[in-house]
Amino acid sequence: MKIEIWSDVACPFCYMGKRKFDLALAQFEGRDDVHIEWKTFLLNPEMKTDPSKSIFQYLAEIKGFPEEQARQMNAQISEAGKEVGLDYQFEQVILANTLKAHRLLHEAKGQGCQHAMEERLFEANFVEGKNIDDVHVLLDLAQDLGMRTVGLDVTLLSDKHDAEIQTDLQLAQQFGVRGVPFFVFDRKYAVSGAQAPETFLKTMQQVWSER
Repeated sequence: MKIEIWSDVACPFCYMGKRKFDLALAQFEGRDDVHIEWKTFLLNPEMKTDPSKSIFQYLAEIKGFPEEQARQMNAQISEAGKEVGLDYQFEQVILANTLKAHRLLHEAKGQGCQHAMEERLFEANFVEGKNIDDVHVLLDLAQDLGMRTVGLDVTLLSDKHDAEIQTDLQLAQQFGVRGVPFFVFDRKYAVSGAQAPETFLKTMQQVWSER
């Protein structure tokens, strides 16, 4: 079974969706035959990395509501995250363009550790407050997972994987993806959002029964 997941590592709901999906996958009897492929989705392609601005200021600016409301919204996400073992640290999040992170994810795909890298990027961004637009940070994350890193800095700064990224974005348009996370199961069924683990499990079981 092939499961394609559109996501952006700057999306807190994507982190939660991955955790809920992983909980479902652990219960799925056919998990050894599941192939997971993470697809690029850019929530804000024009984002300028700015360590001086908080995520609360950013949300207030783009959503047009008070900063305090942004804090309350993220507090609610934090509470929901705790229910599935996530420890969001929104105060530490660095506003960062995610293109280089997506390039790293495509490189990780080629090295067989994309799913683990997705998790590592979420953790670095939402828990550790690292700048995921910084090449040195990304190289450290790659080393954490034992990836081959010779020439990786050049890859992250080049357009080596940009054709694959564009293909992901075009597919998202074709599938009508309006928000992430977005899960596609064997190109038959789709689940949108950070749904309950039971929803993911039932979908996998349904797909499995039709094979």
